[in-house]
Amino acid sequence: MLYRVLGAACLAMVSGSSLEQIRSNDNRTSAGRLSGGVLSVNLIAAPGVWFPEEKEGPGHEVYAFGERGRGLSNPGPLLRVPAGTEIRATIRNRIQHRPLQVHGLHDRPGVATVLTVRPGETRTVRFRVSVPGTYFYWGSTRGAGKIRDRFGPESQLTGALIVDSAGAVPDDHVFVIGVEDDSGSLPGDRHIRAATINGRSWPHSQVATVTAGDTVRMRWINASDRGHPMHLHGFYFTVEGRGDIAHDTLYDAARKRLAVTELMLQGQTMSVTWVAERPGNWLMHCHMAAHMSPELRGRRVPMSHHQKPHNHTMQAMAGLVVGWRVLPRTPGPTTDDLATGDRRNLRLLVQAVAGRYGANPGLGFVLQNGPDAPPPDSVVIPGPPIVLTRGEPVQITVFNRLPTPTSIHWHGIELESYFDGVSGWSGNQQRTSPHVEAGDSFAVRFTPPRSGTFIYHSHFDEERQLSSGVYGPLIVLEPGARYQPETDRVWLLSQAGPARRKAPITLNGSRTPVLDLQAQRLHRIRLININPTLPLTISVLADSLPIQWKIVAKDGADLPPAQVVMRPAKQIIAVGETYDFELAPEAAGELRLLATDPAGHVRLSGIVRVGPSNSALGAGQP
Repeated sequence: MLYRVLGAACLAMVSGSSLEQIRSNDNRTSAGRLSGGVLSVNLIAAPGVWFPEEKEGPGHEVYAFGERGRGLSNPGPLLRVPAGTEIRATIRNRIQHRPLQVHGLHDRPGVATVLTVRPGETRTVRFRVSVPGTYFYWGSTRGAGKIRDRFGPESQLTGALIVDSAGAVPDDHVFVIGVEDDSGSLPGDRHIRAATINGRSWPHSQVATVTAGDTVRMRWINASDRGHPMHLHGFYFTVEGRGDIAHDTLYDAARKRLAVTELMLQGQTMSVTWVAERPGNWLMHCHMAAHMSPELRGRRVPMSHHQKPHNHTMQAMAGLVVGWRVLPRTPGPTTDDLATGDRRNLRLLVQAVAGRYGANPGLGFVLQNGPDAPPPDSVVIPGPPIVLTRGEPVQITVFNRLPTPTSIHWHGIELESYFDGVSGWSGNQQRTSPHVEAGDSFAVRFTPPRSGTFIYHSHFDEERQLSSGVYGPLIVLEPGARYQPETDRVWLLSQAGPARRKAPITLNGSRTPVLDLQAQRLHRIRLININPTLPLTISVLADSLPIQWKIVAKDGADLPPAQVVMRPAKQIIAVGETYDFELAPEAAGELRLLATDPAGHVRLSGIVRVGPSNSALGAGQP
C-alpha cells in the first residue's frame, strides 16, 4: 500500500495502470551514447513509486525522469560529457494531463531556456556544453519558474549534468540533494516527507570506502526547495568552485578556501576536495537538525525522550547523510590520542535545570573547577568557552547528569574518529564509540592541530538537545597566546527552547542582547550559529547602514590573504558555520544588531554599545 494519497488530479494520472518502480541513481554511470563528439540520449518523464528507504520504508508516488529502455530513476539519468560535446536529447512526457517544463537543457555558456513538452508528446533539443562545471536539469508540472517553488510529486524531477575538462578522467562522487514535501505555500510551511541524497535517505544512502591518504572529490547539487549547510566530520574540505544550473566558477588558488560546513542555497552547486588523512568512520550531512531527523523515517515506532535506540546513528538518524569509511593504508601503532598519556584534563558536565523554557527544562554544560562537582541543576547556556592551545594534548571527560543519553561532537576539530561523538558510528568496524548513558562518562582525547573558532555540541536527539542548550564555543589559541575576553568576543546564535515553529533566536543566551565594545580598539568577533534549523543573516548597523569589519577566518581556518578584506558587517551564517571578524569601532555611540531569517523577517534585535576603553561589559556577553 502506498504511504500517502495524492490529490484527485494526481490520482487520475495513475487510474487503470500500475506504477513503475523508481530506482535510486548513484550518479556513477552516464546515460546515452557518446560518439563523434555528440551525446545522444532518450529521456522520459513519468509517474512512479519511489522507495527512499528501499524496502524498509513505504513507497512514495512521485514523478521522475528516466532513460528509455532503462526505467525511471531518482535522480534522473546522469548526463556526463567532455567540454565541447553536443547533446541531442529527446524527452517524452508520460505524465497524463500535465505539461512538463524542463529547465537546464541549454548551451553553456548560453541563454537559459525552458522546454515545454505536452502530455504524450516527444520533443528533441540540441545544445552544446563548452565550459567545464557542475550543472543540472529539472522539471515542473505546475509551471514553477524557480526550483524553490517546486513541491509534491514534481519535486524529484531532477538530474545531474556534469561537464568535464577535455581529456579528464571522471574520478569523483556526484551527490544530488532532493526533498519531497507537501503543498504548503512556503518552504518553511511544507512538511518534509523525504530528504535524500542520490534518491536515498540515511542509513540507506551511500557509504563509500577509501584509503587513508586518498584525495576525495565531490560535486554537490542542491535540487531542493531549501537551503542545506553541508558539514563534513573530522576533516576540512577545499571549496574548489561554486555555481548553479547555468554557471559554474572554478576558483583559482587565491579564491579557494577551507571549510567544514558550507551553505548551499536552493539551486546551488559546489565542487570540493578533501584528503582522508585519518582512518575511521566519518559522516557528511546537512546540519539542519530537521533534515537528519528520525521524523523523516516512513515507518518508525515513536520513542519518548526517555527511550533510546540501541544505535543512535543507524536507528535514529535519517535524511541528508552519507558515510565514509577510511581504511588504514598500512597497519600501524596506536596514535598518541588513542593512547593515554600526559595531557591537560577537563571535566565537562551535561546537566538539566527545570522550567528554563516554560514547561521544558534547559539542558547544558558546566565545567568543573576544583575537586567538588557543581550542583546538578547548575547550567550555563551557551556552555562555557572551552579554551585550548594548539598542539597541547587534552582530555575532556564528559559526565552525563541528564536522565537520558547524549553524545558530544567536537565540531571542526581534526581528531581521531573514535572521539568524534557520533555514537554507534565513530571509530571503526571493530570498535565504535558509545553514547554516554545517564550517569555515565566518556573521556575524549585530542590534540588540536590549528587555532580557531569551533563548537562543541550534542550529536544525539539533536532537535531537542541542541534547542535546549547542549552547545558551547570551543576556542583554540596559538601557543603563548592568552584569551582576553575584553577584546576576544564570542557571538553565538542559538534557539531558546525546543519549539518547532518560529522559535525565539538568542545571541549568547539573550533574546535582546546588549553587547559592549570599545572605540578605537581591535576586537575579534567569533560568530557562531548553532540554532538547530535556521540560517541567519547578522548585521551590525549604524543607523540603517552596515559598518565595516574584516573577515579573517571561516570554520576555524584562516582565510587566504587575498580574501582577508574589509567588508560591510552583514553576513549570512548557516547552522554549524563559524566566522571570525576583526572589528575596531571608529567612535563611541550605539549600533544596532539584527538577525534576519531567509524570508527577511527580523528574528533577533540587539544593541552594540561602543564606549571608551574602560566601559563595563554588557548583558548578553560571556
